[in-house]
Amino acid sequence: VHLQASGGGLVQAGGPLTLSCATSGFTFDAHDVGWFRQAPGKEREAVSCISSSAGTIYYADSVKGRFTITSDNADNTVYLRMNDLKSEDTAVYFCAAGAFPTCRKYLFAVQHAYDAWGQGTLVTVSS
Repeated sequence: VHLQASGGGLVQAGGPLTLSCATSGFTFDAHDVGWFRQAPGKEREAVSCISSSAGTIYYADSVKGRFTITSDNADNTVYLRMNDLKSEDTAVYFCAAGAFPTCRKYLFAVQHAYDAWGQGTLVTVSS
């Protein structure tokens, strides 16, 4: 199982950025994928998840209305489109995969529900 997060970088506050999570080594539509982030000095927190099987999507309250998660089943990739970025969005972003059904309202933020993690990609928002 392999997940590769990419797309991080330096962006000005208010700007957009899109992260990608390329996956391989498992049945994509039998797994749900989540995005997490860890800001400097803080614990890792859930950002969003998507279930291709169930068609469900959840977001943390802090990113609702600004972030959009999508998946491309053709190339087994999950994207996180981030708009109106704020300085508090600065963090290392990770993607993770869990066997369906992990992307559920009261489960998607539970980190040990995910079986595999990718390395992080750093997003820095300058004000």
